[in-house]
Amino acid sequence: MTSPLWNYVTPGIPDELFERLPGIPMSQREIRLLLLSYLRLEANSVLWDIGAGTGTIAVEAGLLCPNGHVVAIERDEEVASLIRRNCDRFGVRNVEVLEGSAPECLKNLTRQPQRVCIEGGRSIKAILVEVWQHLPSQGRMVATAASLENLYQISESFAEMHVRNVEVVQSAVNRLEKRGMSQIFTAIDPIFVLSGEKVD
Repeated sequence: MTSPLWNYVTPGIPDELFERLPGIPMSQREIRLLLLSYLRLEANSVLWDIGAGTGTIAVEAGLLCPNGHVVAIERDEEVASLIRRNCDRFGVRNVEVLEGSAPECLKNLTRQPQRVCIEGGRSIKAILVEVWQHLPSQGRMVATAASLENLYQISESFAEMHVRNVEVVQSAVNRLEKRGMSQIFTAIDPIFVLSGEKVD
């Protein structure tokens, strides 16, 4: 179903089109484009989006993979409802919202993922270990780190699990914004994106 809010085939939905809640994180458009690029989705991919927040990755992936299935995992009931509303806004019907805390809730998922996006979680190392057990050969995992501690934990876990074809990038994005009579460049918070594959 095509949504009147976004009729284009290219990713990168403007941030302001999503419904938001105060204090709930949202992957901004430029970061979203990086994540989607490194996920290397296919038309029928099964994607787990862990720590889905506002649901921007789930919505974009659902639109990009019409024959695929996205599981958006979020522990907070109110935030899970927000994801459902954002899916409705864009006419996305192939996103399943799971309320639960990772890694515990991952054990109950029946669809094996080919792609996993990890945008949050209280125990990042435990989440990575659990995800690795479900990921098939040639499956891809993408994780974000906004702090030095998370960057270290993800890097260490990738090494321990022998993740292959590892790529690490740090975003450095500035947006032009109008402030009074002036136009200035405002930085988006930098984030590390780590990705890799499972090769048996």
